[in-house]
Amino acid sequence: MTDQPTVTTAAAAARLPHSPGRISALVLNSPGLEVRWYAPPNPDPQGPHDRDEVYVVVTGSGEFEREGVRAKFGPGDLLFVAKGEQHRFVGHTKDTGVWVVFGPGK
Repeated sequence: MTDQPTVTTAAAAARLPHSPGRISALVLNSPGLEVRWYAPPNPDPQGPHDRDEVYVVVTGSGEFEREGVRAKFGPGDLLFVAKGEQHRFVGHTKDTGVWVVFGPGK
């Protein structure tokens, strides 16, 4: 668990500091589960990760590209990315904010 209290709103998560070298804020870190808040810049510099991840879109809209395939997204959508897959947010609005849930490690 982080030294932060449990965060239940996107507005509170958006105010958390980013970890050094990261472009997302750590909200929860527990064995087998990590939750972050991510407001993707444009362009989104993401590359493949070493864990499966799920994005839950809270605000904003645009397109999400995974392994070269694009799909539109908006608030309430859930996006899955398997470990090792290329992915990024594309042409998204400035207010885009997502919960990122990473599954178990390597």
